[in-house]
Amino acid sequence: MKEAYRLTRKDGAPGIDGVTADDYATNLEANLLDLLDRIRSGRYIAPPVRRTYIPKADGSRRPLGIPTPPSNCTPLQPAFGIG
Repeated sequence: MKEAYRLTRKDGAPGIDGVTADDYATNLEANLLDLLDRIRSGRYIAPPVRRTYIPKADGSRRPLGIPTPPSNCTPLQPAFGIG
């Protein structure tokens, strides 16, 4: 899980929960252990993604989903044999 977290971008905006990557990293070991426990026990439910819109050159807007720090790690779990 540490490697999965290491591979995620840390410079993005916070997700819907308002937690930044720096906030999550403050107690990284405990946060990742809790996340891993919830994944293995089947209790993990991905939080909603924060929706924001980015303006395009033609004046329209493109939707962008901003995940929370733990949900950035979970798509990588199969690559590390977790889950």
